[in-house]
Amino acid sequence: MKVQNFGVADYIVFVLTIIVSLAIGIYYALSGGRQKTTSEFLVGNRKMSFLPVAISLVVSFESSIMMLGTPAEIYQNGIQWFWADIGFFCANVFSVHFMVPLLHPLRITSANEYLELRFKSHALRLLATSIGMLDYVMYMGIVLFGPALALEAVTGFPMPYSILIVAVASVIYTSIGGLKAVIWTDVFQFTVMFTGIFAVIIKGTIHVGGISKTWNIANENGRLNWFNFEFDPRTRHTFWNLFGSSLIRGLLFSFNQSSVQRISSTPTVSAAKKVMYLSAPGFVITIFMGVVEGIIAYSYYHTIRCDPLESKGIRNSNQIIPAMIMSMFEDIPGMPGLFIASLFSASLSTLSSGLSSISAQMWQDFVRPHTKPMSEFRATLIAKLTVVVFGCIAVAVAFLVSTFGGTLIQITGTINYAIGGPLLGLYFLGCFCPWVNAKGAIFSCVSGMAIVGWIAAGMTVSKGIKKTAPLPPAPTDMCFQSSVVNSSEWMTTSMFSANVTTYPSVFVKHMEPQGLDQLYSISYTLLGVIGFLNSVITGTIASFITGRTKPEESDPRYLISLSDEFLFFLPEWFRKPLRFGSTRRRSSLKLI
Repeated sequence: MKVQNFGVADYIVFVLTIIVSLAIGIYYALSGGRQKTTSEFLVGNRKMSFLPVAISLVVSFESSIMMLGTPAEIYQNGIQWFWADIGFFCANVFSVHFMVPLLHPLRITSANEYLELRFKSHALRLLATSIGMLDYVMYMGIVLFGPALALEAVTGFPMPYSILIVAVASVIYTSIGGLKAVIWTDVFQFTVMFTGIFAVIIKGTIHVGGISKTWNIANENGRLNWFNFEFDPRTRHTFWNLFGSSLIRGLLFSFNQSSVQRISSTPTVSAAKKVMYLSAPGFVITIFMGVVEGIIAYSYYHTIRCDPLESKGIRNSNQIIPAMIMSMFEDIPGMPGLFIASLFSASLSTLSSGLSSISAQMWQDFVRPHTKPMSEFRATLIAKLTVVVFGCIAVAVAFLVSTFGGTLIQITGTINYAIGGPLLGLYFLGCFCPWVNAKGAIFSCVSGMAIVGWIAAGMTVSKGIKKTAPLPPAPTDMCFQSSVVNSSEWMTTSMFSANVTTYPSVFVKHMEPQGLDQLYSISYTLLGVIGFLNSVITGTIASFITGRTKPEESDPRYLISLSDEFLFFLPEWFRKPLRFGSTRRRSSLKLI
């Protein structure tokens, strides 16, 4: 694939995106309360309107991973991955009904304040915060790496410069403008991002020959593989592991720090519910647009009969969409710049949300409880400095991620499932299991992380695991091969490439795995399920061994009664035993 150069119009569009993002941050630094209190800086004084908050929540999690990783996944493995989006949607709907009424009245800033209130354990709160921050830092590193890889692959723009541009811009407007700047910048970046996506979808469909032809090509070549009901846990993607694992990821989403901040930034429970009701279908729509991009990309390369991966025009599947953009829009000034601007906007929104979240957790969980009372100015300054420090750490992680193999979807999924499964188990125990005590909760989280970490390590080092082959590539008979893009020379096989790597055109039949390799061959999506179930089971056992929490000691303000919420239509005499001794329903209490 020929490396393209940005024109003047492309650079203008790209630079304007960065300038407007910075301008929004500067505006909120100089307006209103000027971000002089932690309440304004971290939760927008809890007075934010639900619509911009909902938009911000969507774009915070639909980053460059969605714009690059989702199309790459569909291109290589087909449309079945969309079931993960449906599972995530179902979990979000569940969260609106149960989690928002639980969390919003508590008026918390950090998600893990809930754990301390529920279990009366500060150590547990710090443990969960540390694990959550590790997850977010890794996620931010991937988000920084994605667009940098893409831009260098198709334009030759050095990757380190791309990473630094996004990181510096995000750190500046987040540290000076606070959550208000993050939310309103997200709204602007939402507009840029979707303008770029729509341009790709429309132009790509026209180039292939229309909507019908685009989807027919995909269907004839196996990309519309909607249903795979295999029960083999070693199969990389099936309906069961995609839908089930995404239920776990979606339920954890309610306790994600970015979600809690946005829920807490609204004035009422009703407004918080509106945020979630809008964001749930928003996630489905945005992910489906990434799916459509993947279908269009395959049909496009099938039409021009030159698969860029198979022809070695690119060496990493995450470069498929940028390569197509530079090819389709090479004669339209400004359009490649618009797409790259939309890609960087997606990364800016996610990075700024992550930095704001970590800043809130660092202040609320680590600094405030362990220091003497201080002025609002000093407290806000600490929160702002935290943004800068973790921005630098995210840059370092981005360079570390450059050594990983596999699609962005799999890299991100492995991290999220490995860390998120045990964490969700911990929150589940807190919400639904009144008998679990602090010791059981701590043990559940530690044991879950240990089990999942062991399996993930086995996936990394084992040479005898079973790999699921991708779908056949597009034709290559019309390729006119030029110099190979040099940006991915260093994309070597390492962790997260256990289930998928760069695929050859002819697959060698591997021998069936033996012994522990059977376990290490399971789909990466099942890491979250294993972590969740392990945490729930071990947490319950440990609590009974160490002395379970008695019913009268459980505060119903921090519990959700499954019997009252799900079996409300049954008589009281049936539901009462299922409350496990708790005599009061949370919904009947007034939360202060």
